Amino acid sequence: MLTYTVELGERSYPIVIGEGALELLGEELIRLQATRVLICTNTTVGPLYVKRVLDAIRSRLPELPVGVVTLPDGESYKNLEHIEKILDGAVEIGLDRRSVMIALGGGVIGDMTGFAASMWMRGIEFVQIPTTLLAQVDSSVGGKTGVNLPAGKNLIGSFHQPKSVLVDPSVLKTLPAREVSAGIAEVVKYGFLGDEAFIEYLEENVDLLRQLKPDVVARVVAHCCRVKAQIVKQDEKEGGVRAKLNLGHTFAHAIEKLSGYGLWLHGEAVGLGMMMAADLSRRLGYLDEDDVQRVNALVERSGLPVSAPKLDAEAAYRVMQSDKKSVAGEIRFITMKAVGECDIETVDSRTVYETMNAFGWN
Repeated sequence: MLTYTVELGERSYPIVIGEGALELLGEELIRLQATRVLICTNTTVGPLYVKRVLDAIRSRLPELPVGVVTLPDGESYKNLEHIEKILDGAVEIGLDRRSVMIALGGGVIGDMTGFAASMWMRGIEFVQIPTTLLAQVDSSVGGKTGVNLPAGKNLIGSFHQPKSVLVDPSVLKTLPAREVSAGIAEVVKYGFLGDEAFIEYLEENVDLLRQLKPDVVARVVAHCCRVKAQIVKQDEKEGGVRAKLNLGHTFAHAIEKLSGYGLWLHGEAVGLGMMMAADLSRRLGYLDEDDVQRVNALVERSGLPVSAPKLDAEAAYRVMQSDKKSVAGEIRFITMKAVGECDIETVDSRTVYETMNAFGWN
């Protein structure tokens, strides 16, 4: 069992990684002095793991009132309507200011539960139990919460840090292969952000990662959580270096929105978005063609789509202008200065359109 701490002063919290971490939930709730608990999950994860979570709680706190809210599964339900369902569940179980919400699921459930917790009685505690690879290596850590609007992804939200993150790799065994690959996209991102050695490790072991070999999964999850914790410590609210974690995401959010939320998994869109970011970086003179092919090859070996959907370039550009990194309508991209080195910059629209056209967006 490994533990990393996200150092944020009085908001610091542990990330506990290891098989059996889920069973530590009862101890966590004792530490937090929880008066009541609301478990938030979805129709896919709930039947698999709600009982295990309830058993973990009741083994230590048999009298603690616990409620469960089960939402539909998918990015298309990440909206205010379903936040209201979580809040209705909070009313039903009678959550007070010392109650705790539990996010049991992937990135969508984590984002929604954290946002609901930030709103309930002006903010109560929540605990993350991520059940997808993508959530375990990225979205469960850092306190970014929110929901989508028709205008764009994650436009409503707040920074609300969890009180703990319990990462149990054993829950990944029930993931479909497509979801595993979607999670690997965020893993690959951590390499291209600034870690040549990690890129080389992934190039050697990505096939084993897709097979969820325990030692490879353990190393990858621990590495990504450690890096994410360090970045969040430096820049909690994404005013600087943390924005680099959005490598590939500007293009990805346009893919998700214009394709219809749910058709492309978030990680699938991020994988293609990194390929587009590499192409953009080549056009800016930072990467050569061999570098671009290296990015593309690792994305493809991760089991991710490498052919872009046919999108309208002008519509995609408008979506990207609404991206949270944009300033005064100018889109700020995460560019690759080299393989393993990224920066944040404004890119002229002509170059952006050249990249979009190269991927069939016209």
